[in-house]
Amino acid sequence: MKPRSLDEALEVLERHGEGARVLAGGQSLIPSLNMRLSSPELLVDISSIGSLKGITLDQDVVRIGALVTHAELERSAEIARHVPLLAEAVRHVAHPAIRNRGTLGGSLALADPAAEYPACALALEATIFISGKRGERGVKAAHFFKGLFETDLKPGEIVTAVEVPAQLDGERSVFLELARRQGDYAIVGLAAFRGAETRFAFFNVGPKPVLAKNAALKKSLAEAKEALKADLLVTGDLYTDAATKQHLAGVLLERAWNKLSTSH
Repeated sequence: MKPRSLDEALEVLERHGEGARVLAGGQSLIPSLNMRLSSPELLVDISSIGSLKGITLDQDVVRIGALVTHAELERSAEIARHVPLLAEAVRHVAHPAIRNRGTLGGSLALADPAAEYPACALALEATIFISGKRGERGVKAAHFFKGLFETDLKPGEIVTAVEVPAQLDGERSVFLELARRQGDYAIVGLAAFRGAETRFAFFNVGPKPVLAKNAALKKSLAEAKEALKADLLVTGDLYTDAATKQHLAGVLLERAWNKLSTSH
């Protein structure tokens, strides 16, 4: 079904409980249905809900509606100017056909460990807004991602928007990932930010994005690379073993460190 308002969508989700699944761009859910990994009784198509769309800037905070597509982020002058980390990251998301339909909210809600946006949200200290029948609540990215495809979303709730601080003069960010081919999932990726503090958010090194907190506190690159070994409890996957991923994480840390140190 296709509700016309957020209230209507939340009412349907509450009524059908675990039997209902939210459909936005469908770029994650449809493959899951095709592979019989998911078999909901009801699909709730939220793609026409206007309140979940749009990008706004208010008092140095950028608010992005959950239904904003990857392509819209890619084309947005506001994102390019005020959230350049996200503008860099979106160019690595899959292929144009998927970027035209897939959404920011859908990617965050899925919490794929190989996805770009969760790590960006962590690096930017984003607040993810969630709505349910009891109202709206904001959850910091650090508390939103719980584990492999697991988030703080509760049954009957929908991701409605994301807020990130606009990047200020003197602040810097960089997004890097290593993939076999353009559009493939990253072997390892890194979203990095440097302002009053430095944040290195790695992804596809484990079940959820990870902040390399010890590495971020170091004054030299050598010390940071050594600290990274303790920050990341890397797990391998079908294609790349843990030792290789750990090494590649160090390569990305070095590249990010140098870019953040020389960017203007």
